[in-house]
Amino acid sequence: MQLSELGELGLLAELERRGLARGIDHDAAQLDGGVVATQDALVEDVHFRLDWISWRDLGWRAAAVNLSDLAASGADPEGLLVTLGASPETDVRNIFELYEGIAETEVAVLGGDTTQADRLLLSVTAIGRSPRVPGRTGARPGDHLVVTGPLGAAGAAFRRESFARPPLRLAEGRELAAYAHAMLDISDGIAVDAEHLARRSGCHVVIELEQVPLAAGAEIDDLGFGEDYELLAAVEDPGRFWVVGRCEDGEGSTLTLGGEPYELGGWQHFR
Repeated sequence: MQLSELGELGLLAELERRGLARGIDHDAAQLDGGVVATQDALVEDVHFRLDWISWRDLGWRAAAVNLSDLAASGADPEGLLVTLGASPETDVRNIFELYEGIAETEVAVLGGDTTQADRLLLSVTAIGRSPRVPGRTGARPGDHLVVTGPLGAAGAAFRRESFARPPLRLAEGRELAAYAHAMLDISDGIAVDAEHLARRSGCHVVIELEQVPLAAGAEIDDLGFGEDYELLAAVEDPGRFWVVGRCEDGEGSTLTLGGEPYELGGWQHFR
């Protein structure tokens, strides 16, 4: 069987079934003492194109996608470990600009590695600390589903052959983590990530797309692109956040638009 047949989610499930990994479907690993850690890699021509993004924005992006996982864990970031793979012919001024973009997040680079590579590679590990990590397993029937900001900016930017800067929702994550039953960041598209929450929590998730706040210039189908890095949380009281759906008895997830079922795509590696 090839990876293209199994897919990213199938691979993760199979690793867990074989006892080769555990808890890897959550946003971050939970360690003793409230420590949480997460890691993401960005590969040139897979996650970004250098003719569509500046080096500074790429640095921000590499840090932000990891900090988003800490936000979904309600964590305060303590530092980043950055591995850089680059060609020897890379202009060093571009590398400095990249690290300046990372520094804009105001989270310090504490270590990492550098290596020669045929294409640009950034692998970032973010480490933080959280008093309470909601995880993805606690959503209950009757919960509201809320998001922390407008969605679709990444898909709209991609249609313009560019990349949107991911938001940092660390403060919102800490606020929601105090009481949310479940929470994750929207990195693969709201359809895919709602399914993650439904599967892990053992409930039926309904997303009403007309309730989803859209970013400027975004269309409904842009919600299937992913890479919005807003937070999706299951809560009893929505408070100040946008309500986009609910949890019910049952299993799986349903997207509706104007009361009718609606199909959205999403991102899954290897497919």
